[in-house]
Amino acid sequence: MEESLRPQSLMLTFLGEQVLGRDVCVYSGCVIDVFARAGIGEQATRSTLTRMVNRGLLRRQREGRRMYFGLTERSTAVLRDGERRIWHTGAVNRQWDGTWTLLGFSLPESWQRQRHDLRSQLTWSGFGPLFNGLWLAPGEVDVSSLVAELGLSAHVKVFRAHADTGMDIGAMIEETWELSELAARYDAFVDRWQPWETQAPDPDDALTLRLRLQAEWLRLIRRDPRLPVRHLPEGWPADRAEKTFRAVHERLTPLADAAAERLLDLVPVREDQA
Repeated sequence: MEESLRPQSLMLTFLGEQVLGRDVCVYSGCVIDVFARAGIGEQATRSTLTRMVNRGLLRRQREGRRMYFGLTERSTAVLRDGERRIWHTGAVNRQWDGTWTLLGFSLPESWQRQRHDLRSQLTWSGFGPLFNGLWLAPGEVDVSSLVAELGLSAHVKVFRAHADTGMDIGAMIEETWELSELAARYDAFVDRWQPWETQAPDPDDALTLRLRLQAEWLRLIRRDPRLPVRHLPEGWPADRAEKTFRAVHERLTPLADAAAERLLDLVPVREDQA
């Protein structure tokens, strides 16, 4: 079940660890060295940096003959959201108050691309298809900007709802979301990372190990619609996986931070190039 991480996902995670909230930029040569340790070649790393600049996710800052990279407002917002998901929201939804967000849409048959884009964005936002044109997500989910960006506001209706008494919510959840696939992903994460709760990494590998750990964990929990745990199958593995993530992250962090001190060249952000 292990999937390769996209270089952009690793890059954002790396910048979230090393640059976010510090008003600094990092030298491209250091990024190339760290990513080489993670198995990503120099050309792929350079291409990723260039693409992210073009997409408004990174900014360049030249210092002499060296090029440094820092965050933009857009990438900062993405990273702050990831930070919230990892450290505050968490993987297990124990506080659900019974509210669902219902979203209904009706699009012309010829709008196949718009339908695909909407479904993709809804899935990313934690929605599942109750029926063909009726999707739902636990809690109160604000989709107004998502729908507006797709230009579909006139074709979408959003409601808050509660299930009727006697409704089998657990059965509905199992029919609407692919729980077995999500559970398998959590189990695979534990299998892959639990050995590092006791294993001691090479000090120079700790930085890339923590980078992969956090990027994999964020990708996993972003795929999780955070369904109410009391309506999930017994022994749902998200809690165990989160404990593994936190334990390994805590174990790696002193070594990873020390490696970052040795390996990274950081400079303050200069406003004239921001």
